Amino acid sequence: MLKTTLSIAAVMMATTVSAVDTPISGTVESKCSIYTDIQGVYGNPNPYELSTAPADGGKQPIIRYDVASADYYTAKITYPTSFSSSPSLSDSVTWSGDVEVSSVSDPNMSGYEAAKVQYDNVTEFDLTVAGTTWFKITSNATYGYNKSFPAGNYTAIATAECIAN
Repeated sequence: MLKTTLSIAAVMMATTVSAVDTPISGTVESKCSIYTDIQGVYGNPNPYELSTAPADGGKQPIIRYDVASADYYTAKITYPTSFSSSPSLSDSVTWSGDVEVSSVSDPNMSGYEAAKVQYDNVTEFDLTVAGTTWFKITSNATYGYNKSFPAGNYTAIATAECIAN
């Protein structure tokens, strides 16, 4: 009888199923890094105008993209269309701007400027070559009609993103 009981217990143990879920995790680090090399400064060449152009007393911001893997990223740079901080403004502000390739680490990047895509206040560059590319941003703000900007500090934000393709 004991032998039969042990045999039945052995069969029952053999048919018991065990399962476990084992997580597998990992970390992906971007092969595209963005840095501000030069912060922009608005010049005030006319009472109604703010401009980052050096000829207007401004300083163009320079954004640096470091790309370790070619053909996997798109640079998306947006020039500002509003102030993030300013004195109270009673009239509208008209914005314009541009984003251009300023310098490159590899001559094979020479086609970036001609191949850029622009819409609204956004410029996109397909980063097809590994290396470093510097982009300069121009930003202009014109206030109302025959109105002077009020005295004070003005700040606007340009945005740089690296979009994985």
